[in-house]
Parts: sequence; structure tokens; C-alpha cells
Amino acid sequence: MNKFFNWLEKYLLPPMTKLSEQRHLKAIRDGIVSTIPLIIIGSFFLVIAVPPNDWLKQLVAPYVNQIMFPYRLSMGIMALYASFGIAYNLAKSYKLDPLSGGSLGLAAFLLTNVPLNIDPNGWMLSLSSLGGSGMFTAIIMSIFAVEIFRLCKEKNLTIKMPKEVPTSVANSFAALIPAAFIIVPIWIIRDLLNFDIQKFVLSIFTPLVTAGNSLPGILVPILLITLLWGCGIHGDSVVGTVARPIWLAMLDANVAAQAAGQPIPNIAPEPFFQWFVWIGGSGATIGLVILMLGSKSRYLKDIARASLIPGICNINEPVIFGAPIMLNPLLIIPFILGPLICGCVSYFAMTLNLVSKPVILAPWTLPAPIGAYLATGGDWRAIILVLINIAIVTALYFPFLKAYEKKLIKEGMENN
Repeated sequence: MNKFFNWLEKYLLPPMTKLSEQRHLKAIRDGIVSTIPLIIIGSFFLVIAVPPNDWLKQLVAPYVNQIMFPYRLSMGIMALYASFGIAYNLAKSYKLDPLSGGSLGLAAFLLTNVPLNIDPNGWMLSLSSLGGSGMFTAIIMSIFAVEIFRLCKEKNLTIKMPKEVPTSVANSFAALIPAAFIIVPIWIIRDLLNFDIQKFVLSIFTPLVTAGNSLPGILVPILLITLLWGCGIHGDSVVGTVARPIWLAMLDANVAAQAAGQPIPNIAPEPFFQWFVWIGGSGATIGLVILMLGSKSRYLKDIARASLIPGICNINEPVIFGAPIMLNPLLIIPFILGPLICGCVSYFAMTLNLVSKPVILAPWTLPAPIGAYLATGGDWRAIILVLINIAIVTALYFPFLKAYEKKLIKEGMENN
């Protein structure tokens, strides 16, 4: 086991650590995370508009369009908000004016969408291209805009105002020339050459979405996240930075299908991992905490008492670093295997339509059975699946915890 940890420290940790600190990936992570409150609140309006009960559906049927407005203008255009957030954070990391950077990123993304003159009273933008399907374009355009902004500043291609001019005005003029270098090329490519940027970008990333919805696409992130946590690195932050745009694109497709009354296409958006794999936090540690409450080791029992309430709310740093699970040859095995088994069980349960696929991004601090019920649009079978997964990981943790408990008791006796 020591050889295994040495291998991880030598070959896995260095590239993953660099990845977690990479400027552009951090901006993508922070920009997308900033949209989560809008996604969560907006998705609950979908539950109200498309309730799981037939009687409730008939009750709300006359008001569906009005109920869906908050969803369409929050989660429905998440890429629009993300484009500003990503560009804002990237510009801030370069010590550029973040508001100017955010505005330039937003403009660059909007320019990839051609307005439709289908209304005699004005022009319209299709909301479909501003949601999850446009997320990859939003990321690319935001990075493009800020990099142009940075190059212009480095090459002194900006308008400099006297010191007496207010900072906000000076920053606006400093972004004037970069704005021209950003807007004109996109306009030429999209409008004059009639090249559909969004369609092209989506065609590149569609295979990633398809692969992420397969069983290997589920197991690989689980394995990487647990391995990183086992070495003391926040695995969700590292892997989620890369995977979250893919997960959000899947979730957006599921929500659109739910709203249209069509079959849900994707199994593995982010709520799949949150509610059916990371039960109690990464490593599905709620089962371990429950077992530790009855431990003969006073130390483990004290850690369990401190970890129980956070664990119910899917916060498990106390048990990861307190037990500890990190770099622990005994507990790291079920910490890795448990989520992998939960991922397989949940995947096949949804593939066989025994449990509904996720359509809602519920707040991640909810207890898992409640979160799973909400995430699947009110499917009571999701609660059963969560309880089955908890039972599986609890049984898996049991022998390893007993071995670790004996080790701690023996060491304690020797110390006394």
C-alpha cells in the first residue's frame, strides 16, 4: 500500500495539482460555480410546472408558461451568466479590470448568436443557444475575449486617460480598442462568412458529453476524485473543473426534455454523482460515520460525533482528515471501491428505468434521500436507491473499520 501511495504522489499528484491551479481552469470553475444559485432556484420552477402527480399537472396546466419564466431566464440561459463570470474571474487573475473583462466576454458570446427577425416589432435571440448547449462556446469566447484584452494591454494598444479622470471612465476607454479586436473578427466569421460558431463548437464537444454519459464516463471521474481525496487534495475541485461543463450540458438536455414531456436522455449529470454516489460526501462516507458511532475506539467515536451532522449535509472533511481516511491504507480501499459500486448500481438502475434520471440541481447540503427525490423530479424510488447504496457502502466499510479500530486500540494500549 505504501508503494501505491508513493506512486500516486510521484505520478498523479503533480499533474493534478498543476491542473487545479491552472489560471483558465480556475476561471472556468469559479465562473460556472457563480451560476449555481440561479440554476438551483430556476430548476425548482420546473418541478412546479411539471409536477410528478397527474392531479397537480392538471391544476397547474393553465399557468405553465408563467411558471416557466423564472426557469427560462435563469437556468435556461446559464451560459449567458457563465460567460460573464468566467471572463470576470480570468481578467481578475491577470489584474485587468474585471468588469470590463466580464463585459467583453459576454459580448463575445452573444455575438456567436444571430438574432432572428421573426417578429415585425423587433429582433429576437433564441434562448436555446444561451443555455447548457452553449456552455462550451461561452467558455471559449470568454477566454478569447480576455486574452485579447490582455494582449492589447501588454502591447499598449489601449487608450490611456489622464490621472484626473475617474477610474471607471478610464477603464471603459482602456477596453475600447480591445473591444474592436474582439467584436469585429467574430462578426466577420459569424455574419459575413455565415460560419455557425456554436454549431461547430458543439460538434467538437458532443463526443465528450456522450462519453461522459457511459459507465466508463461515470467511473473514471469517481476513481480520480477518490484517489485525489485519498492523497489530501480536494478531488471535486480538480476533476469538477473539467467535468462540470459536460455535466451541465447533460442536465440542460434533461431539463429541456422534461419540460417538453419527452424521455430524459442523460443518466450522469452532476446530480447523479451528488445524490447517488457522494452520499455523505466524497467516498460515500455516511456509512463509515454511522459505523464509527458504535466504535470501541473512543477516538473514532468522538470523530463520528463531530462528523455526523456535517455528513448528513454531505460535508465530510471532518472524517476524511479526522479519522483519517487520507493516506490511510485500511480506509482508503472502501473509500475508493464504495463510490465505484454505487456508481455501477445507480447507472444500471436508471438504464433499466427502475429509477428516474436526474432533472433538478437540488441544493447539495440536503440529506441524500431528500436531494435524490427532488433531483429526479419527485421519484420515490430514488429514495430506495439511496438507502440501498448506503447499505452497500456501510457493509463495505465494516471489515476495514474493524481492522483499523483494532489497530488504534492496540496502539492506545501500548502508549498507556
